[in-house]
Amino acid sequence: MAHVRRKARIAALQALFESDSSGHDPFRALEWIAAERSLPDEALSYARDLINGVIKNRDRLDSTIEAYAPSWPVNQLSPVDRNILRLAIYEILMENKVPLKAAINEAVELAKIFGSNNSSRFINGVLGSIGQIQVNSR
Repeated sequence: MAHVRRKARIAALQALFESDSSGHDPFRALEWIAAERSLPDEALSYARDLINGVIKNRDRLDSTIEAYAPSWPVNQLSPVDRNILRLAIYEILMENKVPLKAAINEAVELAKIFGSNNSSRFINGVLGSIGQIQVNSR
């Protein structure tokens, strides 16, 4: 299951990145990515759910990023970092299907693969702060 979700997160990140960078429809981008990589149906379904959740909640997600990374306006973040944060925050705060630690670890791994040299530390710091609030509010 974890392997399927990782594939889904990667595909969702790439589709959201393409949409963010070029204005292309993220669901069409996902279909292309899924066909190119022979993405399993379960991973494709989860990737669609993630993209849909991020799109529907983008304003709330971006407000959360701004609250926990006030020195970094959302529109000035790299598209990779911005969309990794959106995905992870969606999973942590809204979807609640993934344990907090797993969501943070997955986001950090995505940042190591797709981000810059500092992305993983930045992602970990922002999500760690959000995670502390989540833990304390339960």
